[in-house]
Amino acid sequence: MTQPSPAQKPVAKSLYGGSGSRRITVRDIAAAKERGEKWPMLTAYDAMTASVFDEAGIPVLLVGDSMGNCHLGYESTVPVTMDEITLLSAAVVRGTKRALVVGDLPFGSYQEGPVQALRNATRLVKEAGVGAVKLEGGERSADQVELLVSSGIPVMAHVGLTPQSVHAYGGYPVQGRGEEAAQQLLRDAKAVQDAGAFSVVLEAVPAELAAEVTRSLYIPTVGIGAGPDCDAQVLVWTDMAGMTAGRVPKFVKQYLDLRAQLGGAAKAFAEDVVGGAFPAEEHTFH
Repeated sequence: MTQPSPAQKPVAKSLYGGSGSRRITVRDIAAAKERGEKWPMLTAYDAMTASVFDEAGIPVLLVGDSMGNCHLGYESTVPVTMDEITLLSAAVVRGTKRALVVGDLPFGSYQEGPVQALRNATRLVKEAGVGAVKLEGGERSADQVELLVSSGIPVMAHVGLTPQSVHAYGGYPVQGRGEEAAQQLLRDAKAVQDAGAFSVVLEAVPAELAAEVTRSLYIPTVGIGAGPDCDAQVLVWTDMAGMTAGRVPKFVKQYLDLRAQLGGAAKAFAEDVVGGAFPAEEHTFH
């Protein structure tokens, strides 16, 4: 009996915690929607952290332009470049074996139109090895989504609060409040679905509206500050792990106080060095 080709192999039985010798694909994401499975997504920006999340069973890792705020020291996502996204996306791909790695298209890399979007998305696929790309915008980005998908590049869309538009918003306000705004958000989500996106991020959206959007779409919704009814949930890993200093958004749940633990470890190391306790005999060559 001949073995099925890779394209014919059955999809994963579960996304989170599942096992297998191949990467998660967009077909697996679609199958999870059909069976009603909820799944987690985290951001990652380096090989070592990505390997931890991959081993933990996280099925989708986003190399987000959130790296601007939490990894590169920028005040927003706007300054992030294609070079930076490509470099860090390649590192995440190298650090993982199973997760679907999604590379973000940063501000200025697709707004000119579909051809620019295709050029930069192709770079992420070819140079970094990502399995999909993400871009912001609903109706205004539908043409870009359509060309990328028709060219063989899976697209995760992003509507609601789109951080690359921080200067236009004047901050990071909740989106979709009021009947007109809610209807526009629903149109945006349907537009990217119709253009071929395999999933759509809903950010900072009232829970009731996010639930309506999720019911209205056949592609999965990925919530971040969009309530419990989305098909998946994503957090920036430095927020999730308590690495972020100062105030974090309302929608963040911190599962660890990594900043305090890492700072404590650094202080303990410093005190051992100053006091002469490190290196001890067991750390010394002769």
